[in-house]
Amino acid sequence: MDGGQDMGGVWSGQVRPEPNEPPFHAEWERRAFALTLAMAMPGGWNIDMSRFAREDRPPEEYLSKSYFEIWLAGLERLMLARNLVSSDEIEAGKPLHPAKPVAKTLTPEGVAGMLHRGGPTERRATSPALFAAGDRVVAKMINPPTHTRLPRYVRGHVGTVERVLGFHVFPDSNAMGAGENPQWLYTVTFDGRELWGDDSDANLKVSVDAWEPYLERA
Repeated sequence: MDGGQDMGGVWSGQVRPEPNEPPFHAEWERRAFALTLAMAMPGGWNIDMSRFAREDRPPEEYLSKSYFEIWLAGLERLMLARNLVSSDEIEAGKPLHPAKPVAKTLTPEGVAGMLHRGGPTERRATSPALFAAGDRVVAKMINPPTHTRLPRYVRGHVGTVERVLGFHVFPDSNAMGAGENPQWLYTVTFDGRELWGDDSDANLKVSVDAWEPYLERA
């Protein structure tokens, strides 16, 4: 979807990196991260559903929240949608009703194994790749109302396939519970001047990992 999270190539002020920035600035951020990982097991959602739950909010709301406030807001939305919590419990910030039964939970002993396994997305190919390294392609002009991984700033622009990355879960359908629908995935490189005109650095190149349905031959 086109929202506040898709800021690439948009002037929004100067980025000011924090030297030696810690992973978490407060204990509640650590807990929000842990809860998001742990609740995916009883909740049954996937990584693309989780991303969409964080993104699917008005830009003014998205941009007014800190990083882990967005994570927490996404988790609340996912849990509410599956009746794992109620709206009055979200408002109160504590349990008010009996716990809902769930099929499985993440135990403390299972955390290391789960993080080590991760969530591989590559699948067995069922069709030949449409493009090869060196092919010139155009990123399609799409504006889906739901989740997509194609940045706005490359849409309609010509790039070159740098690598064929394999056959991977398609996030646009996976986020909506419509199945994995695996597609070929490519690294596509765009020249800065193609994206931002003659004022861009002539040496600038931007690489984007793009699924085959996002692309057409130039």
